[in-house]
Amino acid sequence: MNYGHKKQINVSFSEAVKKIKEELSREGFGVLTEIDVKSTLKKKLGADYDNYVILGACNPPFAHKALMAEKDIGLLLPCNVIVYEDAGKVFVSAILPTVAMNMVDNRSLAEIAEKVEEKLKKAVDAASELENTDA
Repeated sequence: MNYGHKKQINVSFSEAVKKIKEELSREGFGVLTEIDVKSTLKKKLGADYDNYVILGACNPPFAHKALMAEKDIGLLLPCNVIVYEDAGKVFVSAILPTVAMNMVDNRSLAEIAEKVEEKLKKAVDAASELENTDA
């Protein structure tokens, strides 16, 4: 099952994190949480892992509408966006809200999920079109 919208991005990992945050902001999202998985795994387990960041993105007007349509939807919020490095390549991926919210039988929520998904895809696509500007 495909549950994310993923694109390779041709910039450094740190530049990719910066760019997706900018693109999310353009689409009305703020980043509520940022989890540095590499650092956390090293600190908590002593385990080495590739560069990997989880961003908890929220679009307040849509989050409010979703909460009004389904009180317990907070269990599926915020929308996660990940940036990671694999075999020297950098990827950006966003959750597909239509898939995540599919388990909730609420037509109003499904309509909100479609709109949020469109914005997340637009942000990921715009970030992936950027060229490497690192010196």
